[in-house]
Amino acid sequence: MLLAWIMPAAIWLLVHFTADACSKGNVTTSKPPRGAAEICDKGNMTASTTPHVQPGTSITLSCQLKPLRDARQCRTAIFFNSSELISNYGSSVSTEFLVRTYGKHMFTCKIDCEYKKKLICGIDIESGNPPDEPRNVSCIQYGTDGRPTCTWDKGRLTYITTTYVMQLSNGTDVLCFSEASQNKKVGSLALSKLNFDSTYTVVVAASNELGSAFSQPLIFMLVDIVKPHPPNFLVEFENSSATRCTFFWPGEAPAQHCRLRYRPLTGHTWSTVESLTSEKCSLYGLEPHTAYEFQVSCKIHPERGLWSDWRTYQTRTPEAAPTGLLDVWYRQQDVDPLRQNISVFWKALSKSEARGRILRYTVTFTALGQQIPWAGAAHVTTQTSLTRVMPRGDYRITVTAENSKGRSPPASVVTNLGTQDLPPPRKVSAVALGNSSILVSWKPPVPSAVPVGGYVVEWAEAQRPEPRPWVKLPASNLSVVIAEHIKDNTCYQIGVSALYRGRAGQVASVRGYSRAKAPSAGPQVYTTPRADGVVVSWEEVPVPQQRGCIVGYHIYLQRRDRQAAPELYAVPTTTAERSLPITRLQPGLPYTLWMTASTAAGEGPRGNSELVRLEGAGDWMTVVLTCSFLIFSACVCSVPPARKALHSLLSVLVPHSKAIPDPANATWAKDYTAMKAELRWPSSLFLHDAGGFEEPEMTQVEEAFAKTDPLALRDEPLFGSSGSGGDGHWPLTEPGYRALPSAADGEGYEQQLPDLYKKIAGEPTAHEYIANPVTGTAAPYPPPVTGTTDDRPDLECNPLSVFPRTLLASVLPYEGNLTLDTVRINSSSFPSVSGQPVQ
Repeated sequence: MLLAWIMPAAIWLLVHFTADACSKGNVTTSKPPRGAAEICDKGNMTASTTPHVQPGTSITLSCQLKPLRDARQCRTAIFFNSSELISNYGSSVSTEFLVRTYGKHMFTCKIDCEYKKKLICGIDIESGNPPDEPRNVSCIQYGTDGRPTCTWDKGRLTYITTTYVMQLSNGTDVLCFSEASQNKKVGSLALSKLNFDSTYTVVVAASNELGSAFSQPLIFMLVDIVKPHPPNFLVEFENSSATRCTFFWPGEAPAQHCRLRYRPLTGHTWSTVESLTSEKCSLYGLEPHTAYEFQVSCKIHPERGLWSDWRTYQTRTPEAAPTGLLDVWYRQQDVDPLRQNISVFWKALSKSEARGRILRYTVTFTALGQQIPWAGAAHVTTQTSLTRVMPRGDYRITVTAENSKGRSPPASVVTNLGTQDLPPPRKVSAVALGNSSILVSWKPPVPSAVPVGGYVVEWAEAQRPEPRPWVKLPASNLSVVIAEHIKDNTCYQIGVSALYRGRAGQVASVRGYSRAKAPSAGPQVYTTPRADGVVVSWEEVPVPQQRGCIVGYHIYLQRRDRQAAPELYAVPTTTAERSLPITRLQPGLPYTLWMTASTAAGEGPRGNSELVRLEGAGDWMTVVLTCSFLIFSACVCSVPPARKALHSLLSVLVPHSKAIPDPANATWAKDYTAMKAELRWPSSLFLHDAGGFEEPEMTQVEEAFAKTDPLALRDEPLFGSSGSGGDGHWPLTEPGYRALPSAADGEGYEQQLPDLYKKIAGEPTAHEYIANPVTGTAAPYPPPVTGTTDDRPDLECNPLSVFPRTLLASVLPYEGNLTLDTVRINSSSFPSVSGQPVQ
């Protein structure tokens, strides 16, 4: 007890002794006077306190002027900064002032003579705090050959000039060091080199005009304050082992005590190894293929002194053979009666299970009942899925993962073609949880001969079957929250199947969503008319616009001429076909039809609108009769006898214009018939006396072209001579028509024309008018006749064919009798008796 009391007392005496000694040599302080005064040429100014005070001090200020010549006309005033505190007429004035703030306060005395102020004298008062006791004094030396540096906390601000002096004593000598730092919060001072074996005492003294303070003494040896530099070190893995490593660091000579800590870069908890006394250290139990951060720190003495800063080193441990078991699943689909398509999927191993970078996967198919795989059954891939076409049957599929150090244990799954015998789970439901998650729950399947070994839950977007994540659960789990690859406002198709000794049974499906909104668009609708209604068909709303699972559709049908609410037809999504017949529509009335889609969040907007109108009975009868008549007419016209009878009937029924005279009834034709036995075919046949003809003589008729198109019948005469090209030939105005024989045909032409008119005159016509529509493009005229009269056969000419009624009606639109003046006759073909043409 006595020793415990003597030691602090000795230290305290040493502190005061050293402080006083240091003060006598370096710190000169004198007590301030009781008051402050300023003596000036024109007067004096005094304060009742010292020039340094603390806030809250009341000061009495006085101003005394020296005698003035005319002091009665001037006022004496005391100012604080620029504000007047007091003034009166006379040579002196005084007032009291309460100091409330820190800093310098400037007081002045002035005289005011006729609005002119003159400075007499002034005094400054500073407001501040006495220094606090310096705290947290510490000294440190970086490295064994550095210089010590001591620091301390100054405490509250003093607002006035304060000095800090460090007093260093080794028991014999006292050294003083003045602070050079201007930091207002922390003091710092560098010392000279110290002896490694000595014990030192440090006291920090603070003083200003308002007081002084001393810190608690700090007693230390150099070994206590030296902080070594952080060591450089290396990490080596022995025999490429991923779990064992060795550290090497060339430490400083005195620094033989170190500590080590490490952690994975992805972790936050450090593992520490203390009290390392050598320059080599081995670690065990590291994770393979993992990035680690290692840190080392050292100090000089195992129990005393300061630890160095941490030196950091980062590296990755080597790989090791995978230890994890792959999670494998499959889907199969029949291709034909002999083959099936098997798709195998598996999840990548975690980093701790892979223990390295997976280079490849090996998938092996083994038919059940065989001990070894059949040839070509092993497949290597770098993906996490594989699809192959295999012979129909059951297989055991084995998948392994491989890195640079080895392979993982094989994971197997058994395909099963007879899943119809394995019942599915019951009452599968999906509940939206929000936050991109769905709760799926179910009941166990009905009891079967094979016990249930677990469940598999698969899900995928309803319109996009891939990717299809899955999760395997033990038989005790009857629900799961799925959050992998789940997005809000998206519909998912979820399937749950039970596992029977590694085989999957039938799948029970349900649709689910995490969060839904009403659809942003309506379905595209189409209508197909029927006898008593329409068939409405529609397309699915595009997936991005569904915004959840569609739970139903609504079809609206409204009469356009009414203001009543539209008829509503609800269509559930369970309907397999996207169509619905709507009956009992009134024919001839217009309807407007549109459609909407709904999710659990509500009904979306309407899609496109369709105008629906059923045709009335009269409209249908008109269409049917018109089509029947056209079909009947086409059939009748295709039979020649029927076409001829129809032509005769139409000739009678169709009204005609006035009759055109028949050339066969001309007088010269009748005379020609009476003299038939005497006439001969030479051109002299017509060369009788000109006075014997009742009608003008004619010899040549221009070519006539039969065509029903009125656009081709321009203002050209049907009979003429000189209207051709001037070379005496007949112009062929339309291709496809055969011309009448011309004069270039020689004698045959001279004989043919009278015979033609003979036939016209000799054979009675079937009608009073010449009417024969041309039905073909071949001209009905006979070819030119050559040879003698006896050898020439009779011309079989149908007047209806020679002069088509349609042609004459179009070209000769004349009413009344047709005279030969209307028909142009070329008289050059009629030689006179003297051998000259008749004019």
